Amino acid sequence: MKKLMTGNEAVARGAYEAGVHYASAYPGTPSTEIMENTALYKEDIKAEWAPNEKVAMESAIGASVAGARSFTAMKHVGVNVAADPMFTFVYTGVNGGMVIITADEPGQHSSQNEQDNRNYARAAKMPLLEPSDSQECKDMMKVAFDISETFDTPVLFRMTTRVCHSKGIVTLEDRVNVPLKDYTKDATKYVVVPSIARQRRVKVENSMNLMKKYTEITPLNYTEINNKSVGVISSGCAFNFAKEVFGENASYLKLGFTNPLPKNLIKDFASKVDKIYIIEENDPIIEEFVQTLGIKCHGSDTFPYSGEMTSDVIRKSVFGETLESVDSETEKVIARPPTLCPGCPHRGIFYELGKRKNTFISGDIGCYSLGFAAPYNAMDIIIAMGASISMGHGAQHVFNMKEDNEMRVVSILGDSTFFHTGINSLLDVVYNGSNTINLILDNRITGMTGHQENPGSGYTLQGMPTKTIEIEPLVRACGIDHVRVIDPNILDEVNEAFDWAYDLDEPSVIITRFPCALKSFSPEDKEEFKGAFTEKCIIEADKCTGCRKCIKTGCPALSFDRKNRKAIIDPAQCVGCEVCLQVCPVEAITKEVK
Repeated sequence: MKKLMTGNEAVARGAYEAGVHYASAYPGTPSTEIMENTALYKEDIKAEWAPNEKVAMESAIGASVAGARSFTAMKHVGVNVAADPMFTFVYTGVNGGMVIITADEPGQHSSQNEQDNRNYARAAKMPLLEPSDSQECKDMMKVAFDISETFDTPVLFRMTTRVCHSKGIVTLEDRVNVPLKDYTKDATKYVVVPSIARQRRVKVENSMNLMKKYTEITPLNYTEINNKSVGVISSGCAFNFAKEVFGENASYLKLGFTNPLPKNLIKDFASKVDKIYIIEENDPIIEEFVQTLGIKCHGSDTFPYSGEMTSDVIRKSVFGETLESVDSETEKVIARPPTLCPGCPHRGIFYELGKRKNTFISGDIGCYSLGFAAPYNAMDIIIAMGASISMGHGAQHVFNMKEDNEMRVVSILGDSTFFHTGINSLLDVVYNGSNTINLILDNRITGMTGHQENPGSGYTLQGMPTKTIEIEPLVRACGIDHVRVIDPNILDEVNEAFDWAYDLDEPSVIITRFPCALKSFSPEDKEEFKGAFTEKCIIEADKCTGCRKCIKTGCPALSFDRKNRKAIIDPAQCVGCEVCLQVCPVEAITKEVK
């Protein structure tokens, strides 16, 4: 049977066919759909969202040691969070096979940096696989578990954005019934106190030496000899782009098993071609290895150091031109930057917070990152997930050291991000006593990555009702004495809470509690937020003075008719959150009457 699948769907299918019993992840573009599709195999795989990537990694490790084939998936920056247990698990090795999926982001489509996680494989001394298309995603997942168990090591499985989201025909096969392995207590394998860790370090090196032989013979690495004047060594999606450019005018060494790299295979290929291009995204990892073999090649001297290695990029880098295309008048294209959705419960917060003077706003990773942009301009810094409260804590201490300081720090993060790593940061605030104001924007879901469940949503990944972790008692348990829960769509309530928090000289938490406007309300939400978004807003044109205050709320449903000097509400987009209604100074905005 054949099926059209994205790379993410194919990875999930590969895990199913490989006999995986357990998987854990934290959502992050471009990896999110891997776990969502794995969750569909409910009868065979226990699939879970974890509060963060480190917890997901550790859960999958526990499942492996207990005897199950397991995997964890995350975007590239998530591996930073999970790196601590990952490095040590390479020392202990596995029981059931385990695969760690990293979804890298060449081009930074939805990420705060552009890191090449192949470096992790080298640093941790673990095998690395790189699929190029959907069929390889499925097939390599199955091979990855065999490698893991053969060499007693977790396997790093590197995806990139194009591989994750591009579609291809995949041949489906039946699930292999891999029974759970027996667990045998063995402190000399799994308890990495220093005396044991030193012995396991030798095991890691021995495994790498065995894999150096395997990489020379595995079918995951293969050559395709065509025109011998040009040879291309490539991996991942860059291999497909290279073939689009060179076609049969070049020979290829396709690398799918890329740590360790096949020294002899590369030497043999190099001896058969006149000129070599190394085409890879992003760091020159293959290129530097080839150079250590004394082989002359072209890589970083020809291709850009960042971004995706698409066919246009390769063609321009090698031949100085791109394919003919229809020219467009770019100056006539209207810029459409991302913005908060109509009815987003974060809008009122940023509208009011952006007007506060002497305020340093420490931001975080989520939909609310858009608070940095116009018209709000309500964000001073964004670094990493869960970092807002920690950064705000440090910044407030320094501001307090300055004479005549009036600067207050407001740290902002969402509910899922708070569960991710914000809790630890809040403990730091309490323990070390800063007077920061901390906003937790609880929209009842993990919004930015597409509405995944989290510990506060009341449901598991596979749709089972579960205990809802309430944020307010958790915050109080962390030691915060000053806590308010507000409706962010009521601006008077927002400002009153801000005034209260700014007057305190101790840490405080304001929880804004209202569901994402795009979320399918749960039965509990429907009861709690009864009447929300039931009527749209309308503008009485004869009352509108054209002051544009409503436009400054940043709602996409609002626009301004320059000819008639009137604001307009698009009824197709308006959900009736009433923020614009509260802002209008002449009461020209009302609710529709049905």
